[in-house]
Amino acid sequence: MSTVFHRMPKKALPVAVAGDGIEIIDSTGKRYIDASGGAAVSCLGHSNQRVIDAMNRQARQLPYAHTSFFTTGVAEELADRLVADAPEGLDHVYFVSGGSEAIEAALKLARQYFVEKGELQRRHFIARRQSYHGNTLGALAIGGNAWRREPFLPLLIEAHHVSPCYAYREQRADETEEAFAQRLADELEQKILSLGPDTVAAFVAETVVGATAGAVPPVREYFRKIRAVCDRYGVLLILDEIMSGMGRTGYLYACDEDGVAPDLLTIAKGLGAGYQPIGATLVSDRIYQTITGGSGFFQHGHTYIGHATACAAALEVQRVIAEDALLDNVRARGEQLRALLRGHYAQHPHIGDVRGRGLFVGVELVRDRATKTPFDAALKLHARIKAEAFQRGLMVYPMGGTVDGKNGDHVLLAPPFICTENDIGNIVGRLADAIDAALPA
Repeated sequence: MSTVFHRMPKKALPVAVAGDGIEIIDSTGKRYIDASGGAAVSCLGHSNQRVIDAMNRQARQLPYAHTSFFTTGVAEELADRLVADAPEGLDHVYFVSGGSEAIEAALKLARQYFVEKGELQRRHFIARRQSYHGNTLGALAIGGNAWRREPFLPLLIEAHHVSPCYAYREQRADETEEAFAQRLADELEQKILSLGPDTVAAFVAETVVGATAGAVPPVREYFRKIRAVCDRYGVLLILDEIMSGMGRTGYLYACDEDGVAPDLLTIAKGLGAGYQPIGATLVSDRIYQTITGGSGFFQHGHTYIGHATACAAALEVQRVIAEDALLDNVRARGEQLRALLRGHYAQHPHIGDVRGRGLFVGVELVRDRATKTPFDAALKLHARIKAEAFQRGLMVYPMGGTVDGKNGDHVLLAPPFICTENDIGNIVGRLADAIDAALPA
Protein backbone atom coordinates (compact mmCIF):
# COMPACT_ATOMS: atom_id res chain seq x y z
CA MET A 1 0.00 0.00 0.00
CA SER A 2 1.30 3.44 -0.95
CA THR A 3 2.14 5.93 1.79
CA VAL A 4 1.20 8.72 -0.63
CA PHE A 5 -2.46 9.68 -0.26
CA HIS A 6 -3.45 9.62 -3.93
CA ARG A 7 -6.75 11.06 -5.12
CA MET A 8 -7.86 7.46 -5.82
CA PRO A 9 -6.20 5.67 -2.90
CA LYS A 10 -7.70 2.24 -3.64
CA LYS A 11 -6.16 2.13 -7.10
CA ALA A 12 -2.60 0.95 -7.75
CA LEU A 13 -0.98 3.43 -10.10
CA PRO A 14 2.00 2.80 -12.39
CA VAL A 15 5.14 4.76 -11.53
CA ALA A 16 6.06 7.45 -14.06
CA VAL A 17 9.84 7.67 -14.45
CA ALA A 18 10.50 9.75 -17.58
CA GLY A 19 9.01 11.96 -20.25
CA ASP A 20 9.82 11.99 -23.94
CA GLY A 21 8.03 14.62 -26.01
CA ILE A 22 4.32 13.86 -25.92
CA GLU A 23 4.85 10.56 -24.09
CA ILE A 24 5.23 9.53 -20.45
CA ILE A 25 7.22 6.36 -19.67
CA ASP A 26 6.52 4.18 -16.65
CA SER A 27 8.87 2.01 -14.60
CA THR A 28 8.21 -1.02 -16.83
CA GLY A 29 9.22 0.90 -19.94
CA LYS A 30 5.67 1.24 -21.26
CA ARG A 31 4.97 4.47 -23.13
CA TYR A 32 1.73 6.47 -22.97
CA ILE A 33 0.73 9.20 -25.42
CA ASP A 34 -0.44 12.12 -23.30
CA ALA A 35 -3.47 13.11 -25.38
CA SER A 36 -4.97 15.11 -22.51
CA GLY A 37 -1.88 17.00 -21.42
CA GLY A 38 -2.54 15.46 -18.00
CA ALA A 39 -5.43 17.83 -17.44
CA ALA A 40 -4.73 20.28 -20.28
CA VAL A 41 -1.44 21.17 -18.60
CA SER A 42 1.52 19.74 -20.51
CA CYS A 43 1.28 21.91 -23.61
CA LEU A 44 4.99 21.54 -24.49
CA GLY A 45 5.23 17.85 -23.73
CA HIS A 46 7.37 16.39 -20.97
CA SER A 47 11.00 17.04 -21.89
CA ASN A 48 11.48 20.58 -23.14
CA GLN A 49 15.13 21.32 -22.41
CA ARG A 50 14.79 25.08 -22.81
CA VAL A 51 12.28 25.27 -19.97
CA ILE A 52 14.31 22.92 -17.77
CA ASP A 53 17.43 25.02 -18.33
CA ALA A 54 15.56 28.24 -17.49
CA MET A 55 14.39 26.71 -14.20
CA ASN A 56 17.93 25.60 -13.36
CA ARG A 57 19.35 29.06 -14.05
CA GLN A 58 16.77 30.72 -11.83
CA ALA A 59 17.18 28.16 -9.04
CA ARG A 60 20.92 28.76 -9.01
CA GLN A 61 20.44 32.52 -8.91
CA LEU A 62 17.44 32.81 -6.55
CA PRO A 63 14.79 30.08 -6.24
CA TYR A 64 12.33 31.96 -4.04
CA ALA A 65 11.77 35.28 -2.28
CA HIS A 66 8.64 36.06 -0.27
CA THR A 67 6.49 38.69 -1.96
CA SER A 68 5.80 40.62 1.24
CA PHE A 69 9.47 41.69 1.07
CA PHE A 70 10.55 41.51 -2.59
CA THR A 71 9.55 41.35 -6.18
CA THR A 72 11.86 39.61 -8.68
CA GLY A 73 12.97 40.50 -12.16
CA VAL A 74 11.59 37.28 -13.61
CA ALA A 75 8.12 37.88 -12.13
CA GLU A 76 8.10 41.43 -13.51
CA GLU A 77 9.21 40.23 -16.94
CA LEU A 78 6.58 37.49 -17.06
CA ALA A 79 3.84 39.92 -16.02
CA ASP A 80 4.93 42.39 -18.71
CA ARG A 81 4.80 39.67 -21.34
CA LEU A 82 1.35 38.44 -20.29
CA VAL A 83 -0.07 41.97 -20.23
CA ALA A 84 1.42 42.83 -23.62
CA ASP A 85 -0.65 40.07 -25.24
CA ALA A 86 -3.71 40.30 -22.98
CA PRO A 87 -7.16 41.62 -23.92
CA GLU A 88 -7.48 45.38 -23.68
CA GLY A 89 -7.62 46.79 -20.16
CA LEU A 90 -6.02 43.86 -18.38
CA ASP A 91 -2.90 45.67 -17.21
CA HIS A 92 -1.82 43.87 -14.04
CA VAL A 93 -1.03 40.26 -13.04
CA TYR A 94 -1.40 38.59 -9.64
CA PHE A 95 0.61 35.36 -9.57
CA VAL A 96 -0.56 32.26 -7.64
CA SER A 97 0.26 28.56 -7.63
CA GLY A 98 -2.63 27.10 -9.62
CA GLY A 99 -6.11 27.46 -11.05
CA SER A 100 -8.21 27.21 -7.91
CA GLU A 101 -6.03 29.86 -6.25
CA ALA A 102 -6.47 32.11 -9.31
CA ILE A 103 -10.25 31.86 -8.99
CA GLU A 104 -10.15 32.55 -5.25
CA ALA A 105 -8.04 35.65 -5.94
CA ALA A 106 -10.50 36.82 -8.61
CA LEU A 107 -13.50 36.41 -6.29
CA LYS A 108 -11.77 38.29 -3.49
CA LEU A 109 -10.59 41.03 -5.84
CA ALA A 110 -14.14 41.49 -7.11
CA ARG A 111 -15.52 41.76 -3.60
CA GLN A 112 -12.76 44.05 -2.34
CA TYR A 113 -13.17 46.29 -5.40
CA PHE A 114 -16.74 47.03 -4.39
CA VAL A 115 -15.85 47.35 -0.72
CA GLU A 116 -13.23 49.96 -1.63
CA LYS A 117 -15.89 51.78 -3.67
CA GLY A 118 -18.29 51.77 -0.74
CA GLU A 119 -20.73 49.37 -2.46
CA LEU A 120 -20.78 46.86 0.37
CA GLN A 121 -24.10 45.42 -0.75
CA ARG A 122 -22.53 43.85 -3.86
CA ARG A 123 -22.04 40.31 -2.60
CA HIS A 124 -23.70 37.97 -5.13
CA PHE A 125 -21.79 35.91 -7.69
CA ILE A 126 -23.52 34.36 -10.69
CA ALA A 127 -22.01 31.51 -12.70
CA ARG A 128 -23.32 28.77 -14.98
CA ARG A 129 -24.56 25.25 -14.50
CA GLN A 130 -22.20 22.54 -15.74
CA SER A 131 -19.16 24.69 -15.12
CA TYR A 132 -16.04 23.93 -13.12
CA HIS A 133 -13.82 26.57 -11.57
CA GLY A 134 -11.70 24.64 -9.07
CA ASN A 135 -11.81 22.56 -5.90
CA THR A 136 -11.23 25.11 -3.15
CA LEU A 137 -14.40 26.11 -1.33
CA GLY A 138 -14.91 29.45 -3.05
CA ALA A 139 -14.22 28.01 -6.48
CA LEU A 140 -16.42 25.00 -5.79
CA ALA A 141 -19.25 27.28 -4.65
CA ILE A 142 -19.44 29.17 -7.92
CA GLY A 143 -18.85 26.02 -9.97
CA GLY A 144 -21.96 24.45 -11.40
CA ASN A 145 -21.01 20.78 -11.32
CA ALA A 146 -23.51 19.00 -9.09
CA TRP A 147 -21.58 15.87 -8.11
CA ARG A 148 -18.43 17.78 -7.18
CA ARG A 149 -20.40 20.22 -5.03
CA GLU A 150 -22.82 17.88 -3.29
CA PRO A 151 -20.66 16.52 -0.42
CA PHE A 152 -19.54 20.02 0.55
CA LEU A 153 -22.77 22.02 0.14
CA PRO A 154 -23.00 22.95 3.85
CA LEU A 155 -19.56 24.58 3.59
CA LEU A 156 -20.11 26.60 0.40
CA ILE A 157 -20.92 30.28 0.12
CA GLU A 158 -24.14 31.24 -1.62
CA ALA A 159 -23.84 31.38 -5.41
CA HIS A 160 -26.35 31.59 -8.24
CA HIS A 161 -26.37 29.74 -11.55
CA VAL A 162 -27.84 30.28 -15.00
CA SER A 163 -27.90 28.12 -18.12
CA PRO A 164 -24.68 27.20 -19.91
CA CYS A 165 -23.98 28.13 -23.52
CA TYR A 166 -24.12 24.46 -24.50
CA ALA A 167 -25.48 24.51 -28.05
CA TYR A 168 -25.62 20.73 -28.54
CA ARG A 169 -27.97 20.34 -25.58
CA GLU A 170 -29.54 23.75 -24.99
CA GLN A 171 -30.07 25.40 -28.37
CA ARG A 172 -33.56 24.76 -29.75
CA ALA A 173 -34.01 23.36 -33.25
CA ASP A 174 -35.92 26.46 -34.35
CA GLU A 175 -33.41 28.86 -32.77
CA THR A 176 -30.56 30.63 -34.54
CA GLU A 177 -27.22 31.06 -32.78
CA GLU A 178 -28.02 34.76 -32.41
CA ALA A 179 -31.37 34.01 -30.80
CA PHE A 180 -29.84 31.37 -28.53
CA ALA A 181 -27.15 33.80 -27.37
CA GLN A 182 -29.77 36.49 -26.76
CA ARG A 183 -31.95 34.11 -24.73
CA LEU A 184 -29.00 33.28 -22.49
CA ALA A 185 -28.08 36.95 -22.08
CA ASP A 186 -31.70 37.70 -21.19
CA GLU A 187 -31.63 34.93 -18.60
CA LEU A 188 -28.54 36.47 -16.99
CA GLU A 189 -30.20 39.88 -16.98
CA GLN A 190 -33.31 38.49 -15.30
CA LYS A 191 -31.16 36.78 -12.65
CA ILE A 192 -29.38 40.08 -11.94
CA LEU A 193 -32.69 41.90 -11.70
CA SER A 194 -34.20 39.26 -9.40
CA LEU A 195 -31.22 39.46 -7.02
CA GLY A 196 -31.15 43.25 -7.18
CA PRO A 197 -28.82 44.92 -9.71
CA ASP A 198 -26.87 46.75 -7.04
CA THR A 199 -26.19 43.53 -5.09
CA VAL A 200 -24.42 41.52 -7.83
CA ALA A 201 -20.62 41.62 -7.85
CA ALA A 202 -19.66 39.44 -10.82
CA PHE A 203 -20.59 36.90 -13.45
CA VAL A 204 -18.09 34.03 -13.81
CA ALA A 205 -17.75 31.80 -16.88
CA GLU A 206 -15.26 29.51 -18.56
CA THR A 207 -14.57 30.93 -22.01
CA VAL A 208 -14.60 27.37 -23.33
CA VAL A 209 -16.05 24.90 -20.83
CA GLY A 210 -13.49 22.25 -19.95
CA ALA A 211 -13.65 19.25 -17.65
CA THR A 212 -17.32 19.26 -16.71
CA ALA A 213 -18.89 19.26 -20.17
CA GLY A 214 -16.01 18.58 -22.54
CA ALA A 215 -14.65 21.51 -24.57
CA VAL A 216 -17.95 23.34 -25.09
CA PRO A 217 -17.29 26.56 -27.04
CA PRO A 218 -19.64 29.56 -26.88
CA VAL A 219 -21.74 30.41 -29.91
CA ARG A 220 -20.94 33.58 -31.81
CA GLU A 221 -21.93 36.82 -30.08
CA TYR A 222 -22.63 35.09 -26.74
CA PHE A 223 -19.90 36.81 -24.77
CA ARG A 224 -20.50 40.16 -26.47
CA LYS A 225 -24.08 40.01 -25.27
CA ILE A 226 -23.01 38.87 -21.80
CA ARG A 227 -20.49 41.72 -21.61
CA ALA A 228 -23.24 44.20 -22.49
CA VAL A 229 -25.50 42.89 -19.72
CA CYS A 230 -22.70 43.09 -17.16
CA ASP A 231 -21.86 46.65 -18.21
CA ARG A 232 -25.51 47.70 -17.98
CA TYR A 233 -25.63 46.85 -14.28
CA GLY A 234 -22.04 47.49 -13.20
CA VAL A 235 -21.34 43.76 -12.79
CA LEU A 236 -17.78 42.54 -13.25
CA LEU A 237 -17.08 39.85 -15.85
CA ILE A 238 -14.66 37.14 -14.72
CA LEU A 239 -13.49 34.75 -17.44
CA ASP A 240 -11.94 31.45 -16.40
CA GLU A 241 -9.29 30.35 -18.90
CA ILE A 242 -7.47 28.03 -16.55
CA MET A 243 -7.90 25.20 -19.07
CA SER A 244 -8.70 27.01 -22.30
CA GLY A 245 -6.14 29.81 -22.07
CA MET A 246 -2.43 30.18 -22.89
CA GLY A 247 -2.76 28.89 -26.44
CA ARG A 248 -4.93 25.84 -25.91
CA THR A 249 -7.62 27.08 -28.36
CA GLY A 250 -5.12 28.47 -30.86
CA TYR A 251 -5.22 31.91 -29.27
CA LEU A 252 -3.06 32.90 -26.33
CA TYR A 253 -6.21 34.11 -24.58
CA ALA A 254 -9.31 32.20 -25.68
CA CYS A 255 -11.60 35.23 -25.36
CA ASP A 256 -9.65 37.01 -28.13
CA GLU A 257 -11.57 34.82 -30.57
CA ASP A 258 -14.80 36.18 -29.11
CA GLY A 259 -13.72 39.81 -29.23
CA VAL A 260 -14.38 40.36 -25.54
CA ALA A 261 -12.24 41.70 -22.70
CA PRO A 262 -13.20 40.69 -19.14
CA ASP A 263 -12.50 42.63 -15.95
CA LEU A 264 -10.64 39.68 -14.43
CA LEU A 265 -9.18 36.67 -16.22
CA THR A 266 -7.72 33.52 -14.65
CA ILE A 267 -5.02 31.33 -16.19
CA ALA A 268 -2.96 28.36 -14.97
CA LYS A 269 -2.30 24.89 -16.45
CA GLY A 270 -0.64 25.79 -19.77
CA LEU A 271 0.96 28.89 -18.26
CA GLY A 272 3.76 26.78 -16.79
CA ALA A 273 3.11 23.70 -18.96
CA GLY A 274 3.48 21.46 -15.91
CA TYR A 275 7.15 22.30 -15.38
CA GLN A 276 6.27 24.29 -12.24
CA PRO A 277 3.01 24.94 -10.38
CA ILE A 278 1.82 28.43 -11.36
CA GLY A 279 -1.35 30.34 -12.10
CA ALA A 280 -2.34 33.97 -12.42
CA THR A 281 -5.23 36.39 -12.23
CA LEU A 282 -5.10 39.22 -14.75
CA VAL A 283 -6.69 42.38 -13.41
CA SER A 284 -8.17 45.43 -15.12
CA ASP A 285 -6.57 48.78 -14.43
CA ARG A 286 -9.90 50.02 -13.05
CA ILE A 287 -9.86 47.42 -10.27
CA TYR A 288 -6.16 47.88 -9.62
CA GLN A 289 -6.42 51.68 -9.35
CA THR A 290 -9.45 51.45 -7.06
CA ILE A 291 -7.52 49.29 -4.58
CA THR A 292 -4.21 51.13 -4.81
CA GLY A 293 -6.02 54.45 -4.51
CA GLY A 294 -7.98 53.20 -1.54
CA SER A 295 -6.60 50.89 1.13
CA GLY A 296 -3.51 50.18 -0.98
CA PHE A 297 -3.58 46.56 0.15
CA PHE A 298 -5.08 43.44 -1.40
CA GLN A 299 -6.29 41.49 1.60
CA HIS A 300 -5.30 38.09 0.31
CA GLY A 301 -2.19 36.00 -0.34
CA HIS A 302 -0.45 32.63 -0.29
CA THR A 303 3.10 31.72 0.63
CA TYR A 304 4.27 30.75 -2.85
CA ILE A 305 2.70 33.52 -4.95
CA GLY A 306 5.12 35.00 -7.45
CA HIS A 307 7.53 32.10 -6.97
CA ALA A 308 10.68 33.01 -8.90
CA THR A 309 11.47 29.54 -10.26
CA ALA A 310 7.85 29.03 -11.32
CA CYS A 311 7.87 32.41 -13.07
CA ALA A 312 11.10 31.49 -14.87
CA ALA A 313 9.52 28.29 -16.15
CA ALA A 314 6.37 30.07 -17.31
CA LEU A 315 8.34 32.83 -19.01
CA GLU A 316 10.36 30.31 -21.00
CA VAL A 317 7.18 28.41 -21.90
CA GLN A 318 5.74 31.60 -23.39
CA ARG A 319 8.95 32.23 -25.32
CA VAL A 320 8.92 28.72 -26.78
CA ILE A 321 5.28 29.04 -27.84
CA ALA A 322 6.01 32.31 -29.63
CA GLU A 323 9.40 31.47 -31.16
CA ASP A 324 8.34 28.03 -32.39
CA ALA A 325 5.03 29.40 -33.82
CA LEU A 326 3.14 26.80 -31.83
CA LEU A 327 -0.20 28.61 -31.97
CA ASP A 328 -0.19 28.00 -35.73
CA ASN A 329 0.38 24.31 -35.05
CA VAL A 330 -2.40 24.25 -32.43
CA ARG A 331 -4.88 25.61 -34.97
CA ALA A 332 -3.75 23.26 -37.75
CA ARG A 333 -3.57 20.13 -35.62
CA GLY A 334 -6.86 21.04 -33.92
CA GLU A 335 -8.61 21.22 -37.29
CA GLN A 336 -7.06 17.88 -38.21
CA LEU A 337 -8.12 16.29 -34.93
CA ARG A 338 -11.75 17.40 -35.20
CA ALA A 339 -11.91 16.48 -38.90
CA LEU A 340 -10.57 12.96 -38.27
CA LEU A 341 -12.96 12.43 -35.36
CA ARG A 342 -15.96 13.74 -37.28
CA GLY A 343 -15.07 11.67 -40.31
CA HIS A 344 -14.58 8.50 -38.30
CA TYR A 345 -17.77 9.00 -36.30
CA ALA A 346 -19.99 10.54 -38.99
CA GLN A 347 -22.47 7.66 -38.84
CA HIS A 348 -21.63 6.21 -35.44
CA PRO A 349 -24.82 5.58 -33.43
CA HIS A 350 -23.24 6.45 -30.09
CA ILE A 351 -21.19 9.59 -30.87
CA GLY A 352 -23.43 12.60 -30.45
CA ASP A 353 -21.05 15.52 -30.84
CA VAL A 354 -17.44 16.39 -31.63
CA ARG A 355 -16.64 19.96 -30.60
CA GLY A 356 -14.00 22.37 -29.39
CA ARG A 357 -11.42 24.91 -30.47
CA GLY A 358 -7.76 24.36 -31.29
CA LEU A 359 -6.30 21.38 -29.43
CA PHE A 360 -9.17 21.45 -26.94
CA VAL A 361 -11.65 18.88 -28.20
CA GLY A 362 -14.60 17.03 -26.70
CA VAL A 363 -16.37 13.87 -27.85
CA GLU A 364 -19.82 13.33 -26.32
CA LEU A 365 -21.24 9.82 -26.20
CA VAL A 366 -24.97 9.01 -26.33
CA ARG A 367 -27.05 5.87 -26.16
CA ASP A 368 -29.32 7.20 -28.93
CA ARG A 369 -27.94 9.67 -31.45
CA ALA A 370 -31.32 10.85 -32.69
CA THR A 371 -32.73 11.70 -29.26
CA LYS A 372 -29.35 12.53 -27.62
CA THR A 373 -30.30 10.24 -24.74
CA PRO A 374 -27.22 9.54 -22.61
CA PHE A 375 -26.09 6.11 -21.45
CA ASP A 376 -27.18 4.89 -18.02
CA ALA A 377 -24.93 6.62 -15.49
CA ALA A 378 -24.46 3.31 -13.63
CA LEU A 379 -22.53 2.00 -16.63
CA LYS A 380 -19.74 4.55 -15.97
CA LEU A 381 -18.88 4.54 -19.65
CA HIS A 382 -16.39 7.37 -19.24
CA ALA A 383 -14.36 5.35 -16.74
CA ARG A 384 -14.40 2.32 -19.02
CA ILE A 385 -13.09 4.41 -21.91
CA LYS A 386 -10.31 5.84 -19.74
CA ALA A 387 -9.23 2.35 -18.66
CA GLU A 388 -9.33 0.93 -22.20
CA ALA A 389 -7.36 3.89 -23.56
CA PHE A 390 -4.74 3.66 -20.81
CA GLN A 391 -4.29 -0.03 -21.51
CA ARG A 392 -3.55 0.95 -25.11
CA GLY A 393 -0.96 3.51 -24.08
CA LEU A 394 -3.20 6.56 -24.43
CA MET A 395 -4.03 9.14 -21.77
CA VAL A 396 -7.39 10.90 -22.23
CA TYR A 397 -9.62 12.87 -19.84
CA PRO A 398 -13.12 11.35 -19.79
CA MET A 399 -15.83 12.54 -17.41
CA GLY A 400 -19.36 11.60 -16.44
CA GLY A 401 -22.28 13.85 -15.58
CA THR A 402 -21.86 15.79 -18.81
CA VAL A 403 -25.53 16.68 -19.17
CA ASP A 404 -26.63 17.56 -15.65
CA GLY A 405 -23.93 16.48 -13.21
CA LYS A 406 -25.21 12.91 -13.10
CA ASN A 407 -26.02 11.74 -16.64
CA GLY A 408 -23.91 11.83 -19.76
CA ASP A 409 -20.36 10.91 -20.78
CA HIS A 410 -17.66 12.69 -22.75
CA VAL A 411 -13.97 12.41 -23.52
CA LEU A 412 -11.81 15.53 -23.37
CA LEU A 413 -8.68 15.71 -25.53
CA ALA A 414 -5.98 18.34 -24.94
CA PRO A 415 -2.74 17.01 -26.48
CA PRO A 416 0.53 18.99 -26.43
CA PHE A 417 0.99 21.89 -28.84
CA ILE A 418 4.00 20.08 -30.35
CA CYS A 419 1.92 17.24 -31.84
CA THR A 420 2.61 16.26 -35.44
CA GLU A 421 0.12 15.07 -38.07
CA ASN A 422 1.22 11.51 -37.34
CA ASP A 423 0.69 11.99 -33.60
CA ILE A 424 -2.88 13.15 -34.17
CA GLY A 425 -3.57 10.11 -36.33
CA ASN A 426 -2.23 7.80 -33.63
CA ILE A 427 -4.36 9.51 -30.97
CA VAL A 428 -7.55 9.12 -33.01
CA GLY A 429 -6.77 5.49 -33.83
CA ARG A 430 -6.12 4.47 -30.23
CA LEU A 431 -9.13 6.43 -28.95
CA ALA A 432 -11.42 4.80 -31.50
CA ASP A 433 -10.24 1.34 -30.41
CA ALA A 434 -10.77 2.26 -26.74
CA ILE A 435 -14.29 3.55 -27.33
CA ASP A 436 -15.24 0.46 -29.34
CA ALA A 437 -13.94 -1.77 -26.54
CA ALA A 438 -15.73 0.20 -23.82
CA LEU A 439 -19.16 0.44 -25.42
CA PRO A 440 -21.69 -2.15 -24.22
CA ALA A 441 -22.41 -5.00 -26.59
